[in-house]
Amino acid sequence: MSYLEKKQINGKTYIYFVKKVSFMKKLLVIKKHIGLDFPMLSKEKYLLDNINEISNEELAFKKKFLQEVENKLSYNKNLIERIELKAIKINNLTEGRKNQQILDTEFAKEFIFNSNNIEGSKIPPERVREIIDTGDTKYYDKNEIKEVQNSILALEYLKKSFKFNISSIKRLYHILTKNLYREGKVLYPKGFKKEPNIVGNSPTTPPEKVEEEMSKLLSWYESNKDKIHPLRLATEFHDRFERIHPFDDGNGRTGRILLNAILLEYNYPPLIIRKTSRIAYFSSLGAFDKGHKAKLERFLLDKIKDTFEKFFKVYVKYL
Repeated sequence: MSYLEKKQINGKTYIYFVKKVSFMKKLLVIKKHIGLDFPMLSKEKYLLDNINEISNEELAFKKKFLQEVENKLSYNKNLIERIELKAIKINNLTEGRKNQQILDTEFAKEFIFNSNNIEGSKIPPERVREIIDTGDTKYYDKNEIKEVQNSILALEYLKKSFKFNISSIKRLYHILTKNLYREGKVLYPKGFKKEPNIVGNSPTTPPEKVEEEMSKLLSWYESNKDKIHPLRLATEFHDRFERIHPFDDGNGRTGRILLNAILLEYNYPPLIIRKTSRIAYFSSLGAFDKGHKAKLERFLLDKIKDTFEKFFKVYVKYL
């Protein structure tokens, strides 16, 4: 959060740029003296004119939290730092240009297409964009149109009302699957699963233990959210959620939105796992289940880097 602060000194008004950054229960306050007040100045203009200086100051503050992640998430010691700086610049440029709504819309087009296609949807990207831009399309598969429309509402819910509790997670799933048909023209069931399900060759949490395991997961999240770096926290939460597989279907789509919910809570831009990475994604989840955590952690780190470099490069033009 940034703002302009005015002070009266000897009858004159002086102005300061102030930016507050909160991260893992620590607070950074950046305060820059600008000079005498003048009508054309805005916090956005100052932020854009001084973006490298301000972003580097934020990075220096966050570096103290990066050692654990550098040691455990990446073989490339500079990768985490580069990702951190890009995330900071994306946020500063978005604030400076006041284009958050445009960015959210364009992100939704990429995220929804890829997330739904990972789960087997065949709707092409131009039809997803048409639905988001106009609300509808002439695409032949009405179920897949509804799937996209539900995903739009789910992302809106994430921004406005979502909380990390069982009620909100059930609500998120309900929004994603409302009035959708599974194979055999059967509507998605409401609430947690009633029948066992298997992912690959691995069993998931039995239906009678889902509520208990989800409560444990959310308790773990609350206990660790200011102790574990957000990039590791998001990775582990995502895998634990997918291992529980609390719903009969739609767990992947729900889980990827929850993964981004954690990133957004810590002021990171969200990530896109592209459909072309589907096999590597499922392989990484399987490896995590067998105790090889580094594979999923590095996979998601790579997807964060790709999202920042491929998506945000186009829509934020920060490089």
